[in-house]
Amino acid sequence: MFEFADRVLRGYTRALDMLGGLFLAVMVVLVFGNVVLRYAFNSGLTMSEEVSRWLFVWLTFMGAVVALREHGHLGTDALVSRLPRTGKKICLVLAQVSMLYVSWLLLKGSWVQAEINWDTEAPVTGASVGIFYASGVMLGVSSMAILLRDLLRTLFASTSDQELVMVQESEEVAALEQRNLGDVAPHFSHGPVVAKDDSTPANKP
Repeated sequence: MFEFADRVLRGYTRALDMLGGLFLAVMVVLVFGNVVLRYAFNSGLTMSEEVSRWLFVWLTFMGAVVALREHGHLGTDALVSRLPRTGKKICLVLAQVSMLYVSWLLLKGSWVQAEINWDTEAPVTGASVGIFYASGVMLGVSSMAILLRDLLRTLFASTSDQELVMVQESEEVAALEQRNLGDVAPHFSHGPVVAKDDSTPANKP
C-alpha cells in the first residue's frame, strides 16, 4: 500500500515540478518582456503584472507541496533529536496530526473564498478570481494526502530513528549530512610517489 502511494505522490510532485518550471518561464517572459516594451517602445502588456502575480502564488504553493513530500521544510530538531525513540514517534505523530488540522483549515477557507469569488472577474484579464483562491484548495488537498500517508506510515510501518526526525535546522546542515552519507573518496597524497627499495646493501668489512 505504501509503495503504491509513494509512486502516485512521486508522479504527482514530478508533474508539479514540471508545471512550476513552465509557470516560472512564463513569468520571466511576461516580466522581462514588459520591461523591454516599456523602456524601448513606450508600451507594455497590461496583463503582465496580474498574470505574473497569480502564477507566483500558484508556483509558491506547488513548491510547498513538493517540499512537503520530500520533507524539505526547515524546522527545529534540537529537542526531538535528543529524545528516545518513543518520544520521537509521539512528537512526530502530534506534529503530523496538527499539520493535518491546519491543512484542513486552509482547504476549508480557500474553498469558501473560491466559491464566493468564482463569479468575480479580475480587473485586467477578466478571469475568475476563484482561480486565484483555488491554489489554496490545491495546497490543502495535496498536503492532507501527503500528511495522511506519512501519518499511517509512522503508525503502522517500521521507521528508523532518522526518519522520525523529519526536519533540519538549516539547509547547510542537511547538505553536509547528505554529503557525509555519500561515497567516501580515498585520500591520496599530492606529493610525488617514491618507490621504496627494501633491499639493503651488504655491509662491507
